[in-house]
Amino acid sequence: MKKYLEIGKIVSVFGLKGEVKVQPWCDSPDFLCEFDTLYYKSGTPVEVERSRVQKNIVVMKIKGCDTVEEAQKLRNRVLYMDREDVELEEGAYFVQDLIGLTVVDAESGETYGELTEVSETGANDVYHIKMTDGRTCYIPAIPDVVRETDTEGGIMKITPLDGLFD
Repeated sequence: MKKYLEIGKIVSVFGLKGEVKVQPWCDSPDFLCEFDTLYYKSGTPVEVERSRVQKNIVVMKIKGCDTVEEAQKLRNRVLYMDREDVELEEGAYFVQDLIGLTVVDAESGETYGELTEVSETGANDVYHIKMTDGRTCYIPAIPDVVRETDTEGGIMKITPLDGLFD
């Protein structure tokens, strides 16, 4: 598993004192505001002085970035979080850990395919499964369907609802 996970991207400058706007790539912009330290792809730490949510964007002040010119140089940089900084609830997973799981039938062990994408729909997430025959099928991420998720073992066991793969 990757130590650092993508959490957002610096998209523009905000104001005149070196603040930047960050597009969050996580469940909510508030989650991004919880971090005191983020990282660049290289693993270089980024110390966050302060952050706040403004219209689903995070306005962030990064230590050492005090001018518009310095902030402009950070545009398009992706920010990463250290997975060690977050304790997930039971049954919660990072999307990046789900991508690539082999999806199998919980009863028969038959392989359906590979989980390739996760879509948020509001009510529940939807998993995109690239089937062994090349089709893409979609399954709801609900307990009645997803029976077991083993990110360490690379397997997700499901019980498809009637007609799910028709």
